[in-house]
Amino acid sequence: MPLTIDEYRCKLITKILFAQSPDEVTRFIDVAMKSLKDHKVNGYIITRFVTKTIHHLGEFSPIDHNAQQWTNIKLARKQFDYIRQQINVTAK
Repeated sequence: MPLTIDEYRCKLITKILFAQSPDEVTRFIDVAMKSLKDHKVNGYIITRFVTKTIHHLGEFSPIDHNAQQWTNIKLARKQFDYIRQQINVTAK
């Protein structure tokens, strides 16, 4: 059964939260972005996916998560910010 883009984002965020290392966080994000491109998802949808993911990651509070999870969240936000910048540069 295919996932909606929102379900895919939720699964990715869950994987990010429970990653055991920064390398896993990076790998999960890289695989997700590659998968979207491989499935020929429209560029606008990819941009929205990145923007919404950044927004959802920004809603987390350090009080509600352990140190590893909070580190993963911060790393993921930085990586998605970089991806968003790259998308904006190539769109110009």
